[in-house]
Amino acid sequence: MHVPDGFIDAPVSIAAGVAAAGAVAVSLRGARRELDERTAPLAGLVAAFIFAVQMLNFPVAAGTSGHLLGGALAAILVGPYTGVLCVSVVLLMQGLLFADGGLTALGVNIVTMGVVTVVVAYAVFRGLVKLLPGGRRSITVAAFAGALLSVPAAAAFFTLLFALGGTTDVPLGKVFGAMVGVHVLIGIGEAAITAATVGAVIAVRPDLVHGARGLSAPLKLRVGGELVDAPAAPAAVPAPARSTKPVWITGLVAALALAGFVSFYASASPDGLEKVAADNGIDQKVTEHAAADSPLADYGVKDVSDARLSGGLAGIIGVGATVVVGTGVFWTVRRRRSADPTAASTAVPAA
Repeated sequence: MHVPDGFIDAPVSIAAGVAAAGAVAVSLRGARRELDERTAPLAGLVAAFIFAVQMLNFPVAAGTSGHLLGGALAAILVGPYTGVLCVSVVLLMQGLLFADGGLTALGVNIVTMGVVTVVVAYAVFRGLVKLLPGGRRSITVAAFAGALLSVPAAAAFFTLLFALGGTTDVPLGKVFGAMVGVHVLIGIGEAAITAATVGAVIAVRPDLVHGARGLSAPLKLRVGGELVDAPAAPAAVPAPARSTKPVWITGLVAALALAGFVSFYASASPDGLEKVAADNGIDQKVTEHAAADSPLADYGVKDVSDARLSGGLAGIIGVGATVVVGTGVFWTVRRRRSADPTAASTAVPAA
């Protein structure tokens, strides 16, 4: 759903850019409460993983494909504020290095693919977690539902922006129906990827899943045929924190493999927005990307003739650049938290 330059006019694009800058500023402050020495490097890994999986377009209908947006996945794994930053880093890397998503439309893309998906997905996720029985399965189910609804919500929000500043005269009802319809199908793929990834991390390191914090149910004992809460265990000496290095290495290897090898087998069909735009004439005034001459434009390495090698190298470079930039951003945010004497007292525990 990367919006190119020319779909939305300048005034609305500027307004979206201001909104995106505000959302990033708020998220930088909020992420200081979410990140610590364990989760800061993992947040950079989440951004790189989203970049890699976004290269894996999957078919959803005849001549149409979809890809992960990633807002739901990031919000549940590392927190909603950090999630907005993860998606923003990915979109920035894609726009600057790969000419994917317009630079004048960067604000539109951050608000649509980052803010809207995170807000909707995390709200649905938290609501369901409170309603469902405590446990890992409930976390996975809630993640599936949040991710599923976040994608058509983003499509509907794009339609709103198009209504305010679309550069072509296309009936809004037609745009809304086409966008939401195809992105409901894409949302199913988003939900499956999100639930599978969250479930895999919970299975090995539930302590690293932001959305699963504070959800452990009290131990129950059966007394006289009835279940009662067990007495609280005496306080124990805190054990040393488990290393996150195995998770980080495994995640990075998976991201490199997906971007460097599996991406070659992704669907070549246009994604949902591209298909809707072509079918309805929304793309009549699209302009050339400012980074069209980038050596990595269109996810290929310039002057490398072999398509498989070119795409694989581009994917590996993209994962590497995203993990470096993302980790640098999140470590900086985390260090600012450490330097803030009020951070500990103002931190809000996860619900």
